[in-house]
Amino acid sequence: MSSANASSLIMSSAMSITNQLRDEILEGVFPPGERLVEINLSQRYGVGRAAIRAALVVLDSEGLVDREANRGATVRRISIGEAIEIAEVRGMLEGLLARHAAVNANDAERTELREIVGDMRVAVKGGDQLAYSKLNATFHRRLREISRHDIANELVANLRNRAAHHQYRLALMPGRPDVSLAQHLAIVEAIVAGDPPAAEQAMREHLRSVADVLRQWAELGANV
Repeated sequence: MSSANASSLIMSSAMSITNQLRDEILEGVFPPGERLVEINLSQRYGVGRAAIRAALVVLDSEGLVDREANRGATVRRISIGEAIEIAEVRGMLEGLLARHAAVNANDAERTELREIVGDMRVAVKGGDQLAYSKLNATFHRRLREISRHDIANELVANLRNRAAHHQYRLALMPGRPDVSLAQHLAIVEAIVAGDPPAAEQAMREHLRSVADVLRQWAELGANV
């Protein structure tokens, strides 16, 4: 095999492993603070250490992993203070995305958002917080895509990933899904009505409430 083909193979493998490792970090398989040992990951995913190393470099750039010389990599801990700042920035960016979604959504996409929120209502009614958390992530991802605003989409995806641990904790907070559901309903209603200012405002209020809950945790000295 030529050196060029070998390099291409490593890059392709690294992309696949990056996606797998990112998903498992976001799902809590590797919790904040856990060491990511290259040889263990190599065995877990059945690839060479070069692919693992390349994946860790990407995840470091995304803020999910901390890499230190001679100490290896760990899953990054995000403090509540950082999570608050992330929620504040997301409020601005996702407000923009909601505004664009209200302009760009087609009939099929409006129906899809209604269906997602309908599933969220079922999850809340059944007390299925894990399902609600996953649907919440799906809702925000689809709204980003529907907005057709690539730059804001990319920035928000990165921010959401960095604060994923706190987002999961929020979904498990008693009573929080009910509040969040009403906020998501307001966002969808504005998008379906084709009302950009209302969609932006509803999204900003949703993320403002997320930041407010995080501030309450900080005041109570909650563990991160």
